[in-house]
Amino acid sequence: MISASPNTSITRPIEIRARVEGFVRAGVCDLYGRRVIEVDARGTEHAGALRPADGQSIAAGARYAFEQRLPLLIRLASSGADIEEGVGALDGWGHAARELTRCSGVIPTIVIVSGPTVSGPALMLGLVDLVIMTKDAYAFVVGPRMVEQFTGVPISKDELGGPMIHGRTSGVASFVVADEEEGRLLAADVFSFLPDHTDTDAPTAPCDDPVDRLTPEAYGVLPPSTNGSYDVRDILGSIVDHGDLLEPHESWAANIVTAFARIGGRPVGIVANQPQTVAGTLDIGSSQKAGRFVAMCDAFNLPLVTIVDTSGFYPGKDTEWRGMIRYGAQLAFAYARATVPRVNVTTRKSYGGAYIVMDSKRMGNDIAMAWPSAEIAVMGAKGAVEILNRRNMPEERVELEAAYEERLLNPYIAAERGTIDAVIDPEQTRAELHAALEMLSGKRERLPRRRHDNTPL
Repeated sequence: MISASPNTSITRPIEIRARVEGFVRAGVCDLYGRRVIEVDARGTEHAGALRPADGQSIAAGARYAFEQRLPLLIRLASSGADIEEGVGALDGWGHAARELTRCSGVIPTIVIVSGPTVSGPALMLGLVDLVIMTKDAYAFVVGPRMVEQFTGVPISKDELGGPMIHGRTSGVASFVVADEEEGRLLAADVFSFLPDHTDTDAPTAPCDDPVDRLTPEAYGVLPPSTNGSYDVRDILGSIVDHGDLLEPHESWAANIVTAFARIGGRPVGIVANQPQTVAGTLDIGSSQKAGRFVAMCDAFNLPLVTIVDTSGFYPGKDTEWRGMIRYGAQLAFAYARATVPRVNVTTRKSYGGAYIVMDSKRMGNDIAMAWPSAEIAVMGAKGAVEILNRRNMPEERVELEAAYEERLLNPYIAAERGTIDAVIDPEQTRAELHAALEMLSGKRERLPRRRHDNTPL
């Protein structure tokens, strides 16, 4: 990870639109050794209310980043459009939103929120790749006063849109940090995993962690019972370089882990079910979180490593009523259209629809591997026997469950059918992943020309 030192610092930006009125400034700067476009949109007068020129300056910074194919970093604190400026201020914000949308999937974009971010500027957070919030920041589209007027319920700024809310509940904040300086250092860390733009490969790093290092501790994490809980980060830490993971949305949708890491110095994006939270089942939040992360990795040429241990989708009428079908489809959609190298490892359970959407072979996965402990089927033995043999006596069901497990719940059956390429020794997981990524390093996949796909929102 990047650390601050006298030799790695942030230089003063070379400004663009330097003589334009307004408080927003944009320019090219050196961010701990990485050349980026930085837009400083932190206002003090009228809580940073945006005048027309300010919106135009944000737009100009984003446009310049797009044209120069450089990462974009925005430092944001704004109470919204300046009321005294009328519709002109709204037009400026609209122009900025359009330019940020053009940047999407072309250059990496990060916003550091260090103060109030209200109304239009708050929506800007949904247009960028990652959001870093400081502990003193807050963001919402409609403020506490209007909320109380409409609902009759008083609420504070922090309760409505503070960093803990956006870090744990809404998923708006990718990271929460103590202050802006920590946020800038974290932004540099994130950029170190990503290329300047979509037409180049992600930067590699020197690696002194042997790629053939054995990982016996990975298998040791699994509990004796197939229903036992464990922290999947223990597995991930054993297989990536030096155990280093940079995890966006760590506290949101905790039943799935998304992380940047390196294997043999090569940046990768990792998606992993988390059995210690709701048994690693998929729900609305986890589908959104993983689907968005997969799309970002695909846009910026990061190979995807998927670690699978899930018994399916989380059941419940509330989940279904809120649109589990649509949100589950987001994850399937993201994987199905991804063209980067894709490798997965099934460690324990992979059942039903969740098996399909967690980068299964038929979804376009390049190399699918499994540990000998893997169970890959429509459902677990107990559930299957209860459906197929519900009239049998309990002691008969025990025998039928054992027979079902032996006949269908092992990775060798899946390997025979071509849905698993290899059953590997867990001790060789790091070496096997590195070998697979090396083999796929030259992968190039062309998609049919079309205006754009119709993402299931």
